[in-house]
Amino acid sequence: MIHSGALQPAPLVAALAALPVAALLLAACGGGATPADAGDPIERDAGQTPADAGRPITLPDAGPTADAGAPRLGPPYPIVLCHGFFGFDDFAGAGFLDYFYDVRATLAADGEAQVFTPEVDPFNDSATRGEELIAHVEAILQMTGHERVNLIGHSQGGLDARYVASVRPDLVASVTTYATPHRGSPVADVVLGILEDSRLRALADALVRLIGAPIWDAAGEETSVVRALEQLSSPGADAFNAAYPDAPSVAYYSLTGRTDLSGGGAACDATASPSFIARYARELDPVDPLLDLSEQIVDGGLGSSDPNDGLVRVRDARWGRFLGCVPADHLDEVGQLLGDRPGFGNEFDYRQLFVDLVRFLRSEGY
Repeated sequence: MIHSGALQPAPLVAALAALPVAALLLAACGGGATPADAGDPIERDAGQTPADAGRPITLPDAGPTADAGAPRLGPPYPIVLCHGFFGFDDFAGAGFLDYFYDVRATLAADGEAQVFTPEVDPFNDSATRGEELIAHVEAILQMTGHERVNLIGHSQGGLDARYVASVRPDLVASVTTYATPHRGSPVADVVLGILEDSRLRALADALVRLIGAPIWDAAGEETSVVRALEQLSSPGADAFNAAYPDAPSVAYYSLTGRTDLSGGGAACDATASPSFIARYARELDPVDPLLDLSEQIVDGGLGSSDPNDGLVRVRDARWGRFLGCVPADHLDEVGQLLGDRPGFGNEFDYRQLFVDLVRFLRSEGY
């Protein structure tokens, strides 16, 4: 227990001031295991899932289970959308606010009946979240009868997807990461600097558990915003990448956003960028006021220009086959808040992007 007298007022204020920055950073940036434990994959007994360990896993859109004796189905494979930090399938049970806002319904209207948006711990590292995602994927495959899935992860969800593909490549056909900080984020270093005192880090975790309870019923003692932040440091990202390498049998794609009226320049160059991304080459996006501070940090400061989406630098988001940049900040990329349109004069349509992205994966044979 943390007693009220355990912290001096000034550090306490600093910690509280840092939490909104951390929340904005990680609302879609997220992270994986800490540098200390990133090289040690979670050990699982045969057949054990996070639910067996007391972490309830509820499969969304549960339906009839496929005949276990029937041959496994090939492509087109089910689509699994993996949310980022502070992510959710249905925010606090509201019934109308989901992370990938209206994307599943849009894909259904385009003929994609097997689209899933599983929910994992919104405040944890990607090894923990990845194990939970494995349980979801196994259940999805049992239900649909397919042999593999296509994982599309936004921000930290991309790291979760990479974890699953590395640990269980037999379950995954392709991984597409969208604005994922594969090489860390400068904002994490700033926030961790503010939370340098171990007591402040304990307070941050305690507050996140308190805040997280209404959002995710399983938020408990294992939930740790600090571990996620540590993964976003350069050493943490390097450790994660070394511990969970790409699987040769899995196809990897990536894309990201650019904002603050940046055209992206050479950072956004892609070999044979698909037309559904290239069409936005001349569109510019003004940064959302909510991301203005973090954008200044990742941009490199006055006189510097490092293309980014307000939270993730383009150069850190490139992984596998890079498809290019879209004119969107980290919130616009998935239609937040509440399906809000991007900045004035920007014709970017996030719903159509997901439709086109899934069509692209189908054309690639997945």
